[in-house]
Amino acid sequence: MIDAKDREIIEVLQGGLPLVPAPYAQVAQILGLDEDTLMFRLADMKSRGVIRRIAAAPNHYKLGMTSNGMTVWDVEDGRVAELGSQIGALPFVTHCYERPRALPDWPYNLFAMVHGADRDEVEEKRAEISAILGAACRARDILYSTRILKKTGLRLKAKG
Repeated sequence: MIDAKDREIIEVLQGGLPLVPAPYAQVAQILGLDEDTLMFRLADMKSRGVIRRIAAAPNHYKLGMTSNGMTVWDVEDGRVAELGSQIGALPFVTHCYERPRALPDWPYNLFAMVHGADRDEVEEKRAEISAILGAACRARDILYSTRILKKTGLRLKAKG
């Protein structure tokens, strides 16, 4: 549950942080709060599961990374959390998560997004992941992006 001030914070932030040297200070000023109070309220909403994170969502194409592949892996259930943490910590993996398999057609339970300037670079990075997974990985594939999708965060419906 959120109160009126939490809702106002989310409404101000749902369009993204301002591109200024001190974005949270500017947001706090817009909201009539001091920066410490804003940070406390954000941390509280995160701890309660109201928000998961505040993060940058770069346009990889504009950064020159025009080859993007979701690598998918069938990893031993007993090792997926441990290995997923290692894969997610790689500097070239933008997000990594576990998902349930959809057997018999989809045996994959670990997903890791990799970006590169071309497919050769993505395949090199995929090989690095494969080496880390080793024998715990029974199958693998890669799904290359064919277009960029609009990325947005949390959006609240208008009141009323």
